[in-house]
Amino acid sequence: MFYLHIPFCKQACHYCDFHFSTQLGDKAQMINALLREIELRSDYLVDRHIRSVYFGGGTPSLLEASDIQRILDKISENFTLDSQAEITLEANPDDLSLSKIQELRATPINRFSIGIQSFFEEDLRWMNRAHNAKEADVVIKRVQDAGFDNITCDLIYGYPLLTDEKWHRNIAQLIDYGIPHISSYAMTVEERTALHHQIKKGKTRPIDEGQSADQMAILIDQLTSNGFEHYEISNFAKDGRYAQHNTNYWNGTHYLGIGPSAHSFNGISRSWNKSNNALYMHGISNDLPVLESEILSKEDRINEYIMTSLRTMWGIRLHVVEEQFGVEVMHAMLQQAQPYILGGQLILEQYTLKLSANGKQLADRIASELFIITED
Repeated sequence: MFYLHIPFCKQACHYCDFHFSTQLGDKAQMINALLREIELRSDYLVDRHIRSVYFGGGTPSLLEASDIQRILDKISENFTLDSQAEITLEANPDDLSLSKIQELRATPINRFSIGIQSFFEEDLRWMNRAHNAKEADVVIKRVQDAGFDNITCDLIYGYPLLTDEKWHRNIAQLIDYGIPHISSYAMTVEERTALHHQIKKGKTRPIDEGQSADQMAILIDQLTSNGFEHYEISNFAKDGRYAQHNTNYWNGTHYLGIGPSAHSFNGISRSWNKSNNALYMHGISNDLPVLESEILSKEDRINEYIMTSLRTMWGIRLHVVEEQFGVEVMHAMLQQAQPYILGGQLILEQYTLKLSANGKQLADRIASELFIITED
């Protein structure tokens, strides 16, 4: 599968620490670099059959439809792009005008990931989002009217302005629109972001972990009672409309990341590109290295499997652990899981370890406790 990092945004959201630039003048040069990197790394994946392509960022919806088509054509030239591949474009509501959607309709894009985050104007201003509440409200119907039905929307919870009443209304709005997939994330405070600076200076209240936990519980209850499956910690789908790209990632499928800061994984090694647009473009155009890589140890591979699979409703499949890493590793992991099984945070059934409803609040902590660590 393919991930393309489009490192441009109109403005910086106060909470975001992803790699991006608000200097859009280099966009044409960047696209040429992306096309070149696809050629340069065409031998990275053993399986050259691509079943999913994800345009992330940044703000990929800043690209022209013609840019997207050029990138997909280049992928098809160097790989086999499945005719039924899921091809997702992350988009901000303010970018999806009627004309832009019509242009995208002529490309192979068949899924939108729309960054709604909130339907409340004061919340969007507090986040420093580029779109407003009206755009958040109308964009979904606009995309649906254009013939797109494979849509996922993002919401954020756990920030000071978000009351439980507003949170209920945000969720209900997406349910009313008939969105088949919803992703939702707790607000986190990352260093070197505007939000971190504001909290440090006392200009905004700190994030309340109790509020985040309560609003996660509201999210789970409201969506599951309306027919959504909670198939991954932050993701909910109706009628089996799981995100193919993300599901493949959680199941350990190999992927190639193109663009500055993009990561790649082929089962043996992990690599990541420079998080600097100028250095990335200079390196690509002059055939200089733009990435770092590491060979994954046995412990790295099992721990990555634990971290990703435990987040899903399918859980850790013990036969996979035994087949790929050995019976001793499987038994050691089960031993470490016992306190959480007895405490009700983990469920052991049909040779699978899954998080219980209570355990989902502690997913990262439990995963780290199950990690296999070999002493040197």
